[in-house]
Amino acid sequence: MSTDIIVEFNNISKFFGSVIALKDVTMHVKKGEIMCLLGDNGAGKSTLIKTLSGVHKPNEGEIIVEGKKTTFDSPRDALDLGIATVYQDLALVSLMSVTRNFFMGREPMKGFGLFKVFDIEKANAVAAERMGQIGIDVRDPSQAVGTMSGGERQCLAISRAIYFGAKVLILDEPTSALGVHQASVVLKYIVKAASEGLGVILITHNVHHAYPVGDRFTILNRGKSMGTYPKKDLSREKLLSMMAGGEELDKLEVELKEMDRISKSNN
Repeated sequence: MSTDIIVEFNNISKFFGSVIALKDVTMHVKKGEIMCLLGDNGAGKSTLIKTLSGVHKPNEGEIIVEGKKTTFDSPRDALDLGIATVYQDLALVSLMSVTRNFFMGREPMKGFGLFKVFDIEKANAVAAERMGQIGIDVRDPSQAVGTMSGGERQCLAISRAIYFGAKVLILDEPTSALGVHQASVVLKYIVKAASEGLGVILITHNVHHAYPVGDRFTILNRGKSMGTYPKKDLSREKLLSMMAGGEELDKLEVELKEMDRISKSNN
């Protein structure tokens, strides 16, 4: 395998009693690429996210990080190896400041021994600088996160993960609750992060957001992988049809046309 591969997930299966949530799912992510993981509701995306990030242990299969087989006993283990997950709820506190949310328990300190205190000036400067690098002007880092737009909050959560050493970033539906403009801001930032060497696993059910930014696409359906495809081998239309629900939508379109034909013939 290429030395550019950061993380491999080989034949991962996860069972909850007699329920098969995942079965023999294999995928990997390289430095500087965006791997899109697509699937409809119930496809197994959430279970796979939690398995990749150390919340669940797989019942079968292996996880290899930078060439070494490993086991995650907790999300902290995954984080220590540079695998960071940004969930839909973002883990941000609306009433806390941008700076407090950016550092969240890892605040820079100044002073010595028992006299260490939070270095608010340094923290404010870092938070403002990092947000400025992605085109978000934070004039007052002490402002509440709740005053920021959804896209800005999403970018803050991603920027925080990168600042604290993420090598692989797992993004759980990062554009699902955003408008077109805000989604484009987030997607541009994701592309920029990947261009600087980060590996990105973008989980989404929105093909129209995934296709423009993705390098490769893994499609899940009822806990099983339908394969991984490079963009050059997959059109947007083909990707849409392979998504769970594609056949049902095609059937629905045919049925609606037939209903319309019958209705017109009866009038």
